[in-house]
Amino acid sequence: MKKYPLLSFFRGHLYTALVVRLGIAMGLFSLARILFYAFNADLYPDMTAGHLLHLLRHGLRFDLVAVLYTNIVFIVGYIIPFRFRHQAIYQRALAWIFYLTNSIALAMNCVDMAYFRFTMRRTTWSALEEFSNDRGNVALMGRFAAEYWYLFILLAALVAGMVWLYRRVPVCAVPLIRNRWIYYPVGTIAMAVSMTLFVGGVRGGFAYSTRPITISNAAACVNRPAEIGIVLSTPFSVYKTLSRTAYKRLSWFDSPEALEAVYSPVHRPADTATAFTPKNVVIIIVESLSKEYIGAFNRELDDSTYTGYTPFLDSLITHSYTFAHSFGNGLKSIDAMPSVLASIPSFPEPYVLSVYSNNTIRGLATLLAEKGYDCSFFHGAPNGSMGFDAFARMAGFQHYYGKNEYHNDADFDGLWAIWDEPFLQFMAQTLDRKTEPFFATVFTATSHHPFRVPKAYEGVFPKGTEEIHPCVGYTDLALRRFFATASQMPWFANTVFVITADHTNQVSYAKSKTAIGAFLIPVIYYDPSGGLAAKVEPVRVTQQIDIMPSLLGYLHYDRPYFAFGFDLFSADTTRNFAINFGGFYNIYAGDWVLQTGDDEPVALYNYEHDIMLRRNRLQAVAEAPQAPLQPLLQYFRAFHQQYNRRLIDNDMTVDAADDY
Repeated sequence: MKKYPLLSFFRGHLYTALVVRLGIAMGLFSLARILFYAFNADLYPDMTAGHLLHLLRHGLRFDLVAVLYTNIVFIVGYIIPFRFRHQAIYQRALAWIFYLTNSIALAMNCVDMAYFRFTMRRTTWSALEEFSNDRGNVALMGRFAAEYWYLFILLAALVAGMVWLYRRVPVCAVPLIRNRWIYYPVGTIAMAVSMTLFVGGVRGGFAYSTRPITISNAAACVNRPAEIGIVLSTPFSVYKTLSRTAYKRLSWFDSPEALEAVYSPVHRPADTATAFTPKNVVIIIVESLSKEYIGAFNRELDDSTYTGYTPFLDSLITHSYTFAHSFGNGLKSIDAMPSVLASIPSFPEPYVLSVYSNNTIRGLATLLAEKGYDCSFFHGAPNGSMGFDAFARMAGFQHYYGKNEYHNDADFDGLWAIWDEPFLQFMAQTLDRKTEPFFATVFTATSHHPFRVPKAYEGVFPKGTEEIHPCVGYTDLALRRFFATASQMPWFANTVFVITADHTNQVSYAKSKTAIGAFLIPVIYYDPSGGLAAKVEPVRVTQQIDIMPSLLGYLHYDRPYFAFGFDLFSADTTRNFAINFGGFYNIYAGDWVLQTGDDEPVALYNYEHDIMLRRNRLQAVAEAPQAPLQPLLQYFRAFHQQYNRRLIDNDMTVDAADDY
């Protein structure tokens, strides 16, 4: 070693030892994933070697997060810039912390090698909580140990290998930098760099648009939901659900018949004699498009002089079927994807962040693909942003077009995504090369904080009263030019378009700042062929989760399917309601909204005549016998009971939906 002093320096350096020892943990986690597959290979009869390697490679991202979380105390112990880190007793303490924490993590992985086939999910924190409340735990654990004794031998071998490898990594007994005036500043800088790398590692990247990686991201690389178990690790699943609430079974309705009589998410076509209509479908989810921005919905504002910021959408609405009362089912971008594309609301937490996010679902793309549709999702951000690619794959989309596929960073806004105007043109040109019928969804991006427009458009759009208003004007122009381009293409006349928002954003008027104003978004259906009446529906309420069943109804989809929303083109208008969560649950029907907690109603308003929600009718129902308190309460309870039960039991497809 004296011949290579630099190599000797790094061989005994603290940070070298830290990286190598974390690498040991990574290797063991990857080995555990391979063993997981080996124990459960019969669940994957069509697995090829190439696809397995693909899944294992993607699993490294999740292992990195799990290893960093598992070893957070160990890492901090290594990077704090004090000289006692080199002392033997301190290093022995760190070694035992490493052995203990990683042994527990490996034990979690070993348990799921056997337990996975009973649940088809990696174990989460909520599952551990359920076991902790089970009085039969001791007997159950004893039975498990007897039946799967070989897993304990396997765990012992993994732990022994870990200890043996750990001890092969040397650490110098004295600081390699002797001068304390250099040691402490260098150590402080190294600690800051290490923490930055740690944060990037547990988030899954450093990009501004990167949302912290969750269990739902595993869907981005699988062909079917069961393969998610190979990509994830059990420690990752437990850590990522520590703060997630497991839903409770509810029993307001004590029989399936009583529950189904009020509300059911299983849709069965009433008219199977009418042939399926294979129209193209294009859904446009506009980032932060509050209903307030659209003049056509707010003519009464400013003494009836309000024009809004969307002249193109105003003109399109005169040829479209839309609604006076339309609501979002969530308040975040990640809420919109499952709501719009799979009719799954966020109720109350984001579905894609819940412990049930890897449930088996059959989204709109899945159902249309079975009818021969080419299904594509477009989002101009770097691929992986917000986990959109993962959910798109889970929802059944065959193709994903992001910044990577756009191939021109000159149109990148520098922070979030490709500017809306060029990206929508890219979408139109891409669709023109598709074989009909096709289904496409685009999620725009420009009307997002920090609310910038391309330099060529600075000062072009009305400044308005909020930062976002020029961005809304720009996106409206981008939509105008998209439709101008698409209208010249042969597929346009055979296409039904839906324009909606992911959620609301900055608003100026009081009516948009109430508990229900926070959910006011547009839902616009446009068929250039004239198949839809041009009208603003004055009574029936709608929501994002109604888009999937309404489109299927409009196309005369002839098979049963699962959706939490309603078909707004159905002749049955008797039990249509909307629902969302904003601190309280809001349940809308007709002119009325009921606000309730889990157990008791809080307020009842006629929001059509009391838009500011000043007069709570809950305590004065006698004064307004027409107030539908009991029907709204029944709707809420039936929906809530169905939602919880379906998610808990992974019962969200029509094939399984017949069993209560």
